[in-house]
Amino acid sequence: MSYARLSKKPLLFRSFTGLEISEFNAIYVQIESTYNGHERKRLSRRKRERKVGAGRPFKLKVRERFLMLLVYYRLYITYIHFQGFYLILTRAMFVGIYAC
Repeated sequence: MSYARLSKKPLLFRSFTGLEISEFNAIYVQIESTYNGHERKRLSRRKRERKVGAGRPFKLKVRERFLMLLVYYRLYITYIHFQGFYLILTRAMFVGIYAC
Protein backbone atom coordinates (compact mmCIF):
# COMPACT_ATOMS: atom_id res chain seq x y z
CA MET A 1 0.00 0.00 0.00
CA SER A 2 1.40 3.36 -0.99
CA TYR A 3 0.15 6.92 -1.10
CA ALA A 4 0.14 6.87 -4.90
CA ARG A 5 -2.12 3.81 -5.05
CA LEU A 6 -4.36 4.65 -2.11
CA SER A 7 -4.92 8.26 -3.17
CA LYS A 8 -6.48 7.05 -6.43
CA LYS A 9 -9.35 5.59 -4.39
CA PRO A 10 -10.76 8.39 -2.18
CA LEU A 11 -13.34 6.22 -0.38
CA LEU A 12 -10.74 3.63 0.54
CA PHE A 13 -8.30 6.37 1.56
CA ARG A 14 -10.92 7.86 3.90
CA SER A 15 -11.81 4.52 5.46
CA PHE A 16 -8.14 3.59 6.01
CA THR A 17 -6.94 6.94 7.38
CA GLY A 18 -10.03 8.79 8.61
CA LEU A 19 -9.00 11.78 6.49
CA GLU A 20 -9.90 13.14 3.09
CA ILE A 21 -6.99 13.32 0.65
CA SER A 22 -7.00 17.14 0.82
CA GLU A 23 -6.85 17.02 4.65
CA PHE A 24 -3.97 14.54 4.50
CA ASN A 25 -2.08 16.76 2.05
CA ALA A 26 -2.60 19.86 4.22
CA ILE A 27 -1.23 18.09 7.29
CA TYR A 28 1.62 16.62 5.27
CA VAL A 29 2.69 20.09 4.10
CA GLN A 30 3.00 21.15 7.74
CA ILE A 31 4.95 18.00 8.61
CA GLU A 32 7.26 18.42 5.63
CA SER A 33 8.06 22.02 6.53
CA THR A 34 9.13 21.16 10.09
CA TYR A 35 10.55 17.66 9.58
CA ASN A 36 14.11 18.60 8.60
CA GLY A 37 14.50 20.89 11.63
CA HIS A 38 13.29 18.20 14.02
CA GLU A 39 15.50 15.61 12.35
CA ARG A 40 18.59 17.85 12.71
CA LYS A 41 17.74 18.41 16.38
CA ARG A 42 17.31 14.68 16.94
CA LEU A 43 20.60 13.86 15.24
CA SER A 44 22.59 16.56 17.04
CA ARG A 45 21.93 15.40 20.60
CA ARG A 46 25.05 15.15 22.72
CA LYS A 47 24.93 11.51 23.82
CA ARG A 48 25.06 9.92 20.38
CA GLU A 49 26.77 6.55 20.05
CA ARG A 50 27.27 6.83 16.29
CA LYS A 51 28.19 9.61 13.91
CA VAL A 52 25.46 11.49 12.07
CA GLY A 53 24.65 9.52 8.94
CA ALA A 54 25.66 6.18 10.40
CA GLY A 55 23.08 3.45 10.55
CA ARG A 56 20.46 2.38 8.09
CA PRO A 57 18.49 5.14 6.34
CA PHE A 58 14.69 5.04 6.28
CA LYS A 59 13.33 2.94 3.43
CA LEU A 60 10.10 4.93 3.21
CA LYS A 61 9.72 8.63 2.53
CA VAL A 62 8.06 10.86 5.13
CA ARG A 63 4.73 10.83 3.25
CA GLU A 64 4.61 7.03 3.25
CA ARG A 65 5.58 6.82 6.94
CA PHE A 66 2.85 9.32 7.83
CA LEU A 67 0.31 7.32 5.83
CA MET A 68 1.42 4.10 7.53
CA LEU A 69 1.02 5.74 10.96
CA LEU A 70 -2.50 6.93 10.18
CA VAL A 71 -3.56 3.54 8.83
CA TYR A 72 -2.14 1.81 11.89
CA TYR A 73 -3.91 4.16 14.29
CA ARG A 74 -7.16 4.02 12.35
CA LEU A 75 -7.33 0.26 11.88
CA TYR A 76 -5.11 -0.86 14.78
CA ILE A 77 -4.52 -4.29 13.31
CA THR A 78 -1.82 -6.22 15.10
CA TYR A 79 0.11 -8.83 13.17
CA ILE A 80 -1.63 -11.64 15.04
CA HIS A 81 -5.09 -10.25 14.26
CA PHE A 82 -4.13 -9.55 10.67
CA GLN A 83 -2.80 -13.06 10.23
CA GLY A 84 -6.01 -14.54 11.63
CA PHE A 85 -8.14 -12.26 9.46
CA TYR A 86 -6.11 -13.24 6.39
CA LEU A 87 -6.51 -16.97 7.16
CA ILE A 88 -10.26 -16.59 7.59
CA LEU A 89 -10.52 -14.80 4.24
CA THR A 90 -8.33 -17.39 2.53
CA ARG A 91 -10.36 -20.30 3.89
CA ALA A 92 -13.61 -18.59 2.96
CA MET A 93 -12.34 -18.10 -0.58
CA PHE A 94 -11.37 -21.77 -0.92
CA VAL A 95 -14.68 -22.93 0.54
CA GLY A 96 -16.49 -20.68 -1.93
CA ILE A 97 -14.41 -21.98 -4.84
CA TYR A 98 -14.89 -25.64 -4.00
CA ALA A 99 -18.61 -25.22 -3.32
CA CYS A 100 -19.18 -24.20 -6.95
